[in-house]
Amino acid sequence: MSEIHRTARSGAPVTGEDPDLMIRLTNVSKVYRLGEIGSGTLYRDLQSWQAKRKGLPDPNRKIGHESLLSNEPFFALKDIDLSVRKGECLGIIGGNGAGKSTLLKLISRVTGPSAGEIDLYGRVTSMLEVGTGFHGEMTGRENIYLNGTILGMSRKEIDAVLDEIIDFSEVRQFIDTPVKRYSSGMYVKLGFAVAAHLRSEIVIMDEVLAVGDIAFQKKCIQKMLQGAHEENRTVLYVSHNMNTVRDLCDRCIVLDQGQIIYDGAVEEAISYYSRFLMKENDPVRNYFSYIRRSPNLSGICTVESVSLEENAVPMGGLVSFTVRIRSREARDGIRVRMIVSTSAGAIIGMTFSRPISLPEGETNLLCGFGTDPLAAGFYVCDLVICEYEHNLEKRHDYIGRAVSFSVIENERFFGRSWKSRDWGSVRLTPLTISEEKGSDPGDPQTGLPMERRRDEHR
Repeated sequence: MSEIHRTARSGAPVTGEDPDLMIRLTNVSKVYRLGEIGSGTLYRDLQSWQAKRKGLPDPNRKIGHESLLSNEPFFALKDIDLSVRKGECLGIIGGNGAGKSTLLKLISRVTGPSAGEIDLYGRVTSMLEVGTGFHGEMTGRENIYLNGTILGMSRKEIDAVLDEIIDFSEVRQFIDTPVKRYSSGMYVKLGFAVAAHLRSEIVIMDEVLAVGDIAFQKKCIQKMLQGAHEENRTVLYVSHNMNTVRDLCDRCIVLDQGQIIYDGAVEEAISYYSRFLMKENDPVRNYFSYIRRSPNLSGICTVESVSLEENAVPMGGLVSFTVRIRSREARDGIRVRMIVSTSAGAIIGMTFSRPISLPEGETNLLCGFGTDPLAAGFYVCDLVICEYEHNLEKRHDYIGRAVSFSVIENERFFGRSWKSRDWGSVRLTPLTISEEKGSDPGDPQTGLPMERRRDEHR
């Protein structure tokens, strides 16, 4: 496939295009070839090619292979169409091998596409991994000047932001030390500080915040938000940490097998990705060969399968599922415990069953819990089979993310639809307001005055 990569352009888009357009990808694909593509010497490559042309066995082939050379194509990206505007923070999520890093490398011009066009309307600062663009033998101060020069900045422009970069990076004590002696945390702090402060219209980051500590991550997110909102920078951010994607981005795309399968609001994208990973359409999940990672499991009672009745439950509805348990012996006092988390993995609640007795062999348990306090969104549950002795839990089995379900909005909250990003995942009872001191405080469940409440039930 021939390369049709157009040179990235700086400045404003041409007449008739969106003046705020910063990045545009049109039918972009990236193809790699799998397997060995050469023997290492021109002579042996010609031998293999000549044998293939004549239909003869390859003299250089390895045992068990038909040919030394392989030309099987692999699409890292396929037919990508994407536009990003000025001041937009775009999150890019997906599984390993989905094409996230390849997409950023194409936009950063580290490599070119196999087909399609990429137009950039501004300078690009990229951090594709810890210490990208740093020279190990140079000091931190020298690397700041090196990166600024590569971006086309003058020494005067770099001097103007030098102290701000050093202070933000928190490595002033080591700024005149060669960066090869930096820890990974120091590397990423300095690298991010350089990327965030040097003059560029587009900032690209690939999972770089994962190395820094929590306090530094929060500072980086605030800096990126400031750059997007106040300086109209465009930010592209790849991460497996959904909380940082939620905090930083205002738009998100989901990649799978080199293609965009969702493009939209952040919360909806995260929910879509979580449902995609959990294969929500599969109502029965078998755990015969599930690898238990939780320590100290007795194995006396094990979960064989979980069958969910409905994947989508309305607010205030009931999540119902059947758990098949195999017990090696008859046991009393067994409980089923469910740990409820958001799609991003934040634990928001837990529920227990009453103690039950299990006979030896297989038993099907019909379980359920209400979604009354949950807002609309996607949720996952860990399942624990346990019993308690003197207030100490004895675990028999633990299945992570055993149940996944969606809560569907079926009501309005004061005339507004629920936004989990701003309002959270747990719905509190309505706020009660008294018109004057000493008045009826109202029913805590409905917010209605108690006198009116009694009148409605007469």
